[in-house]
Amino acid sequence: MGLGPRRLAWMAVTETMKRRVPLDDVLDELSPKENLSPRDEALARAIAIVTFRRLGTLGRALSERLNREPKDERLLHLLATGAAQILFLDVPDHAAVDSAVRLAQEDAKLGHAGGFINAVLRRVARERDMILSQQESWLDTPTWLEERWVAQYGEELATKIAEAHRSMASVDISVKEDAAGWAERLGGILLPTGSIRLVERTAIRDLPGFDEGAWWVQDAAAALPARLLHAKPNERIADLCAAPGGKTAQLAAAGAEVLAVDRSPRRLKRLEENLARLSLKATTRAVDAEKLDEAPFDAILLDAPCSATGTIRRHPDVAWTKSEEDIRKLSGLQTRLLDKAASLLKPGGRLVYCTCSLEAEEGERQAQGFLARHPEFTRQPITADEIGGLDQCLTPEGDVRTLPCHPVSPEHERSGLDGFFVARFVKAS
Repeated sequence: MGLGPRRLAWMAVTETMKRRVPLDDVLDELSPKENLSPRDEALARAIAIVTFRRLGTLGRALSERLNREPKDERLLHLLATGAAQILFLDVPDHAAVDSAVRLAQEDAKLGHAGGFINAVLRRVARERDMILSQQESWLDTPTWLEERWVAQYGEELATKIAEAHRSMASVDISVKEDAAGWAERLGGILLPTGSIRLVERTAIRDLPGFDEGAWWVQDAAAALPARLLHAKPNERIADLCAAPGGKTAQLAAAGAEVLAVDRSPRRLKRLEENLARLSLKATTRAVDAEKLDEAPFDAILLDAPCSATGTIRRHPDVAWTKSEEDIRKLSGLQTRLLDKAASLLKPGGRLVYCTCSLEAEEGERQAQGFLARHPEFTRQPITADEIGGLDQCLTPEGDVRTLPCHPVSPEHERSGLDGFFVARFVKAS
């Protein structure tokens, strides 16, 4: 019946919503307890991700088929993960229904709900076409995000962002050298930004070049900030808030002497493992970047902690676990980190600030506030040539603003970028 992966998906959705923490962290925590095969773990992850990606659709489909909404959140989440399989995954309907019933029956508090679950999910299966025909653009976006994005981007562009979030994000990779050659070898598309976009989905570890450390997975937008720093050999560069390490790898591959800083020892260990596979070197430091005490650097890359609303295509739980209060708190942290970075930079040094957020408080307004607080810095405008000619991603001020709906390849289904903001500053000599 495949109960293991479905149990894990159900538990992960429940815990993510209850604790308001990233789904990836919850899966990492719960997966060892289930002792699943890699294939079953992948199924569990797929079920949980699509449940969050289409949570609005699932919620409406279920509520319209319930006489009374259950008070038990765990029951609702079990119904949602079952309905997600029926509507959006290539699994037999009977497997989704029967496994949900059996999961309830083995649970002390939900054992009585087997018949109810069976009836609701079988009705969802019968009425699949009707449910999928009702696909308003904003159905899978929380109202608070809809209101923010319409205010910031306008109705038309904001709607395109919401629609893009319903699609799975592409897999992009960065290479140490010979991007064109590796694009051909991997059967991928060489994007104008220099990243390679994979066409076929397959296990990353099975691809040519993984074991020898020729490349690493990194969204094309996430690869822009380090490129825009234009690291030079032997320059001393700090990568603040560095984990999981994609940007550190870019800087190290350019020949810079990199200090990778992150407050999480666990995340920093993963960064070190990635660098070891890539045969790249960087000094690592597990410390809060606000407390970093170092001699001034030639350049600094600050990928600040943020709401991560620009990554909803690949982390759809973000839309349902974050709030405007999170944005307010994180924007304060970003301001402090920018001020710290300014103090750590040599005269004439370069600072690139970025966040994977769609929110102005974490992007455009941070850049504006930084320049107002630090007259010793000037903005160094970014040009279209530096980002592969993607002039639609440039703001009037010369910063970068990528959106999930921005096309980066002729094939529509392989278009889109993570939502990123990038600004570049230079300190007076």
